[in-house]
Amino acid sequence: MAPRPRSRRLRRTLLAALVAASVAVPVAGAARPAAVPAPAPAPLAPLRDTAPVTLAERYTTGRAGILAAERTATAHGDHRRAANLRAMAAPARHFLSFDGRDGGRTVEVLGDLSHAERIAVLIPGSDTNLDSYGRLRDGATALQRQLGDRAAVVAWLGYRTPTLLSTDTISPGLADSAAPALRGFVRELRAAAPTARLSLLCHSYGSVVCGSAAPGLDVADIVLFGSPGTGRDNAAALRTRATVWAGRGADDWIGDIPHARIPLHFTSVGFGTDPVSPAFGARVFPAGDGGHSDYLKPGSTSLTNIARIVSGRTPEGTTR
Repeated sequence: MAPRPRSRRLRRTLLAALVAASVAVPVAGAARPAAVPAPAPAPLAPLRDTAPVTLAERYTTGRAGILAAERTATAHGDHRRAANLRAMAAPARHFLSFDGRDGGRTVEVLGDLSHAERIAVLIPGSDTNLDSYGRLRDGATALQRQLGDRAAVVAWLGYRTPTLLSTDTISPGLADSAAPALRGFVRELRAAAPTARLSLLCHSYGSVVCGSAAPGLDVADIVLFGSPGTGRDNAAALRTRATVWAGRGADDWIGDIPHARIPLHFTSVGFGTDPVSPAFGARVFPAGDGGHSDYLKPGSTSLTNIARIVSGRTPEGTTR
């Protein structure tokens, strides 16, 4: 039986995107931040508690790793990377872990983790690395300020994110590879802060990472925003006891992409059901009129409502 016209259109659109991305791969790959070398980080013991002395030791180790990477970047002649790393090594910055290799893996804390009653773990999407890290930190900072005292935001850049113009952005491979690290971090954080309310905030491709990591995670909420899908057909397929939320800004281009998943021989293309659709079954929260990069913009509807979710409150204007 011939496929229905809508199915044919979705397949053509996704295949066109795949071809376009394939053409762009050599260009994007040549400029990838992973090309800047960095030393291997010092080994870290698991985070067993959030006592100030424990965190101070972790933050000191993280700062030492950043400064070592800064020296290597300077010797390599990448002065932009070196300047970014010097800023990250400022005494007021707090990193639970840092690895400067392969574009960077960082876990930064905004707020007082020792006394936090609410902790939000922010998982970014495509093109987030040491050279573009400021965007992630700006959003985490705005959210922490919105949440106020007794709350901490953890900016989790714990995986190699896809470049926007690459085939990685339309397949789950990098997300599936990242999921064990995210699950391990959440388990460690839950053990270290057993009484805190813990939420996962998943932006763009980060929601695919969350979809892969979700089963069994001990978190109160999983918040999907600017999401192309999770790689799962519906919220129930995430196999989580957390409340699953989804929001999309009115000017976010991600709403125009096909929401389908096409199985291939060794992978799939696309991420399935639109998370803000009734078919997915998430609780949909109003996200305002912003675009794809505006969800944590100070003063925005989306920032207000995401902060309400993290705090255990109902988002303003929620209808289901």
